[in-house]
Amino acid sequence: MMGKMHGHFRLMLAGAAISTLVFATQPAWAETPADTLVQAWAIDDIITMDPGEAFEISAGEITGNTYDMLVRLDINDTTKVVGGVAESWTVSDDGMTYTFKIKPDLKFASGNPITAEDVAWSFERAVKLNKSPAFILQQFGLTADNVTEKAKAADASTFVFTVDQAYAPSFVLNCLTATVASVVDSKLAKEHAAVVTASADYKFDNDFANDWLKTNYAGSGPYKLREWRANEVVVLERNDNYYGPKPGLARVIYRHVKESATQRLMLEKGDIDVARNLEPGDYEAISQNADLTTTSAPKGTVYYISLNQKNETLAKPEVREAFKWLVDYDAIGSTIIKGIGEIHQAFLPKGVLGAIDDNPYKLDVAKAKELLAKAGLPDGFTITMDVRNTQPVTGIAESIQQTTGQAGIKMELIPGDGKQTLTKYRARNHDIYIGQWGVDYWDPNSNAETFTSNPNNADDSPNKTLAWRNAWDVPELTKETKAALLERDSAKRADMYKALQKTVLETSPFVLIFQQTEVAGLRKDVKGYKLGPTFDTNFVGPVTK
Repeated sequence: MMGKMHGHFRLMLAGAAISTLVFATQPAWAETPADTLVQAWAIDDIITMDPGEAFEISAGEITGNTYDMLVRLDINDTTKVVGGVAESWTVSDDGMTYTFKIKPDLKFASGNPITAEDVAWSFERAVKLNKSPAFILQQFGLTADNVTEKAKAADASTFVFTVDQAYAPSFVLNCLTATVASVVDSKLAKEHAAVVTASADYKFDNDFANDWLKTNYAGSGPYKLREWRANEVVVLERNDNYYGPKPGLARVIYRHVKESATQRLMLEKGDIDVARNLEPGDYEAISQNADLTTTSAPKGTVYYISLNQKNETLAKPEVREAFKWLVDYDAIGSTIIKGIGEIHQAFLPKGVLGAIDDNPYKLDVAKAKELLAKAGLPDGFTITMDVRNTQPVTGIAESIQQTTGQAGIKMELIPGDGKQTLTKYRARNHDIYIGQWGVDYWDPNSNAETFTSNPNNADDSPNKTLAWRNAWDVPELTKETKAALLERDSAKRADMYKALQKTVLETSPFVLIFQQTEVAGLRKDVKGYKLGPTFDTNFVGPVTK
């Protein structure tokens, strides 16, 4: 099987395993191996494969297929969760203690047994590492000092999790479906933990195998990670120790290919089995090709631009509002995202409790100019926008550059790959950022927590939400977000999230643009390929050819 990414390279197949990746110049083979699923996807956002640190969309999908959690989202009914390594669970009468029984005789890919001690250590390492996704567990009151008491093994088959407040059980369980709650093989990971010198910022004498797990694997999912080469390829291999239904294929390969037209050509020629980053024209062409087929699913992912409130110009309320009138939503909806998204201006995606479908903004340059004049900027200003150089992000950014220009705003687009733009954004070093946000767990708090809560706006805050990344200091909204989190009545809770969304629409530095419809083009011999509501539920285990 040959391809055309970064020149041509061949995946040398030796028996049932891939021996190496080497560059070659021979022409492409007509079809991919019968026991291998080859996907073309833009995977340049991957920074690490450590489930305690990874917080990117592509890495989330890989983790969802290579690690298991206590519980999983039921993709057939997203109001429920189903057991992962947990066989059953109970909640105490006071709503504070969750007790999970681990399924018997489970093994990691390494062959080591899966125990409640592994679950407890996985929680401990995620909290103590304190990387980007750690807040999902820390929000239950877990700290480096108390995590070993709050998340502990009562015995080898019983894991006990104690939360700090009586949350709605559905919220707690949905949080535990997040990839940061992946169960890590503690014995294997400890063998690769690096010794470090404790400091004021990091108080521990080892890195909990964080450096090793950036490129290695210690999980129990249906597939195991064999290789990741940044901006090139991810190779997954069947985990024969997996306790559930055995994967239908020996391996899954993700090839980094950003361009939609290139993906379409590769799919038509048989160089790949699945094309993932399709633009509307290519998606339509594939749907009309008798040798190919398509699939799609609404995603819990929204695309937005955000204005850094450290920039005094962008911090003016009138400027924030002006940007919302300087997006040509209709044109973007009918061209750039046709078939792959739907205009949606609220931060909760459709399908999540409390989501509203209000789209009050449209392109109105005159209104935007009035607002800019009111802000003392009648002639506009100059600004930069960081843009991941992939579609549809680039196309949307160029559209916004053109429409803001009509109001006198001179916007310079700064392109970069996923790692570059995310790293700058997470350090709050941007002016304007355009990106996407997928729910971390199927509960309204997932997006509310990040768009409307900023408990500590300091540069060294441990709570690095999207509101924090954009220096939006909102103590009252933060309180309202917390109150919604603790409301156990579903109807009342939904109303609270509706109110939060309306406030963000009117006052925030976020300009929500659309909700993603994920699409894929397939060779017709691919069976059982189904896109889930989240990227970490894009399961490849059931796929056959």
